[in-house]
This record gives sequence, structure tokens and C-alpha cells, in this order.
Amino acid sequence: MQIADHAVVSFHYTLTDDHGQVIDSSEGREPLTYLQGSGQIVPGLESAMAGHQAGDKFNVDVKPEEGYGVHHPELVQQVPRAAFQGVADIQPGMQFQGNGPQGVINVTVTKLEGDQVHIDGNHPLAGQTLHFAIEITEVREASAEELAHGHVHGPGGHDH
Repeated sequence: MQIADHAVVSFHYTLTDDHGQVIDSSEGREPLTYLQGSGQIVPGLESAMAGHQAGDKFNVDVKPEEGYGVHHPELVQQVPRAAFQGVADIQPGMQFQGNGPQGVINVTVTKLEGDQVHIDGNHPLAGQTLHFAIEITEVREASAEELAHGHVHGPGGHDH
């Protein structure tokens, strides 16, 4: 069966950056499983999966616009430490949710300077080309329940 909308796809992957450094991998874990056409993986990878079948191995380069987006400098800001009420020990790398003009935004602390906290609301991979090595392990038709819910269910059916 070829990958098309409404197919359940399982695949192994290794994601690297422009320098060949591994960012993430399914090595040693179960394959990632998703419902094709439901937007559960980055758009550029989902597009590249179409037409492939179990056993296929291939590489995909996903540009930022089809991955985690371009880097938006306006999402990098300094805020007063007082904005983090109830957090005694703020450290770089910590992530928080805040309210932005378009609703809830996730931010990462990048640096501390005195009473100022530097935050970045961009996805950590924004602005980067994503290099995927893919191995498709299974392609099957989605069940009626999976289609109705818009996501894959575990073995034996409903798992939430």
C-alpha cells in the first residue's frame, strides 16, 4: 500500500542539522506512527512521504518554511525577572507558556542578565533546514474510529 491521505504510517527516522549533527532519532525506540494528511508531522516531511510504501528508505531535506517555520526576531525579547512570579531559580533552557497577541506562546529562556530574562518564542528548530533519513516500516488503512478522531490509536483500538 502506498502512503496517501488517511493512511496510518509507521517509520524510523534520523533528523540532522546542516552540519550532520543528530537532533533526534527513533533509533532504539518504536517507529513513529501518524495519520497521513492530518498535520501531525511537519508539512514538508508529510508531503515527501506521499507515494512511498513499507520498506522504502530515503532522505528528505525540509526547508524552514515547510518545517518549524522561519526565525522571527520579534519573538526574541527581554522581560523583567518579576514576570516569572513564583519561579525562584530561572535558568537558561527552561520553557514557559505565556500569553501573546495570537494567544498562548511557548518561550525558552536563553540568557539571564541582572533583572532581565532573555526569552525566545520561536520553535528551537525555527529557521533550520531539517535533514531526515527515513525508513518506512508499515503503511495501513486507518480505521473508521481513527479517521473520526483524527489520529492513530494503539493496538486493539481506542487508547485515550
